[in-house]
Amino acid sequence: MQRRKFIACLAGGLAAGSLADPTGLLAARTRRVSKPYYLLDRMGVSSQSFHNYFYSSQAESGGEPHDMLALLDFPEMIADRYKIHHLEFSSPHFGSMDPTYIQALRMQLIRAGSQLVNIAVDIAELRRGGGLSDPDEAVRERAVKAAMTWMDIAARLRARSIRCDPGRLNPQNLEPSISSYQALAAYGRRRGVRVLVENHGGACLGNPVVLVDLIKRVKSRYFGALPDFGNFLEQKTRARGLPLLFPYALTACHATGLDFDAQGSETKFDFPACVAIAKRARFRGTYCVEYQGLGDPYQGVQNVVDELVKNL
Repeated sequence: MQRRKFIACLAGGLAAGSLADPTGLLAARTRRVSKPYYLLDRMGVSSQSFHNYFYSSQAESGGEPHDMLALLDFPEMIADRYKIHHLEFSSPHFGSMDPTYIQALRMQLIRAGSQLVNIAVDIAELRRGGGLSDPDEAVRERAVKAAMTWMDIAARLRARSIRCDPGRLNPQNLEPSISSYQALAAYGRRRGVRVLVENHGGACLGNPVVLVDLIKRVKSRYFGALPDFGNFLEQKTRARGLPLLFPYALTACHATGLDFDAQGSETKFDFPACVAIAKRARFRGTYCVEYQGLGDPYQGVQNVVDELVKNL
């Protein structure tokens, strides 16, 4: 842990001194920092990559017996194993919503020298009925209040954003969705937490234009996209959708891995092309690794990290 703190302090000192470096000496020193360390700082790891290792989200077909994880241990495990210090937590992996637990989680992030970038909010209120897009105002209000609770948790953990799905979004009538996200964005502005929508579920998968339309009509810099490399059902939609979404990506994207060959390359879609799209859009957020394939997730996450190192 001490070595990581030293590296972090060194990087911070370099950045602080760059404005007063007319001779270029500091820039020369900076260039000697190994490329992988710089690239790892662009990456995060999602707890969803290990969903079968959390009791709350373990599938019935969880595979071979393995050691289970607790979210309190997750920051240090990721820092020690992958040297990555940006994280995304999935809400079902929280052991509690009690303030004491949240404070303990905050302390674990600090001890690991890590930052929580995003919370993926997967809760019943956002799925029941139409969630944030339900035509029934009472249903939408319950979904908005539940999401605001997670926004409070994100603020206490110093997270930059939360991801909230729109529920049963109606492309022909976006008004209910717009109303919900405007309320969340306004609340997020007060709490310093942005609200993201991801390209998965229902109408969002086959028609990325509808998500862009939603973002434009909400009209808030506290509401934007969380593009996911792997969620689109086909390459044609992916090639069309990601360039539309990345200009609205505020804090993170999901660098998803699905299946890797013996050489460690993604086989289900064109991973390098996805990174190239993000770079063309001048994406400055975190590439959050979300391994969704079969087999050992520890190796799966490493494969995605390696792909990012090759392509960033």
